[in-house]
Amino acid sequence: MKLECFALDDDPLPLSAAPATRDWMDRIPDRHAYRCLPLAIANAHGWNVGAPCDFEVVWDGGPRPQCLKVASLDGYAQIGRYAMSHFAHGIVTFNLTWLFRTPPGWNLWVGGALNEPRDGIAPLSGIVETNWLPYPFTMNWQMTRAGRVSFRKGEPLCMVFPVPADAISAFEPVMRRLDDDPALAAQARAWKERRDDFMSRFARSDPATLAEAWQRYYFLGKLPDGTQAPEGHVNKLRAADPVDRRGTPEPGAGPVPGDR
Repeated sequence: MKLECFALDDDPLPLSAAPATRDWMDRIPDRHAYRCLPLAIANAHGWNVGAPCDFEVVWDGGPRPQCLKVASLDGYAQIGRYAMSHFAHGIVTFNLTWLFRTPPGWNLWVGGALNEPRDGIAPLSGIVETNWLPYPFTMNWQMTRAGRVSFRKGEPLCMVFPVPADAISAFEPVMRRLDDDPALAAQARAWKERRDDFMSRFARSDPATLAEAWQRYYFLGKLPDGTQAPEGHVNKLRAADPVDRRGTPEPGAGPVPGDR
């Protein structure tokens, strides 16, 4: 399947596959945050639209659009083309310079880069019906308090990834007791027993346990009894790099109105 990314001008914001790494995870001793596989998979779960330059957002806490200012920090003269206070109330709006199209039955999740916390400002998320939408959307961030925040050139302003259009409405949450599923309950209890034993030995500084450092059931895709999880387990994800085919019509595409 294709995620079609149509540039709205000749100099769109940089679009790239989301990296699996995060600066704050790199700074943790032994980089042990990457041992949390769901965290690492989420990091790379889509594509980023990057900032055009180093810039700063300053908000005085007021409700009007003019209470928020965006200014380049590296002499870039066109930041106002990409960032503005459209909704006021400390919200900064970014024009992404891309129009995205997903296949029938797929929408696009839009938000900030996952697991990339930023002090003083928070990304606002949305679900967009990009399977039919013929016009672009914007990305919005809300200041959480009066003050200033900065972005570096290339840092993600927005992250996107496709989601099935009917996924939520197709599901019905059903609450049960764990013992209603004896096989699942046995696996869950076996995991808890092994986990409790591991943490107890770890707390006693058992040399073998310290050398092991962490249990790898989920990372390896194994059940507590040692058997392999069903096919489909992923412990590494890399989104495809965008392919630049600007100026190349899709095969079979008709003429564009006004073309000669």
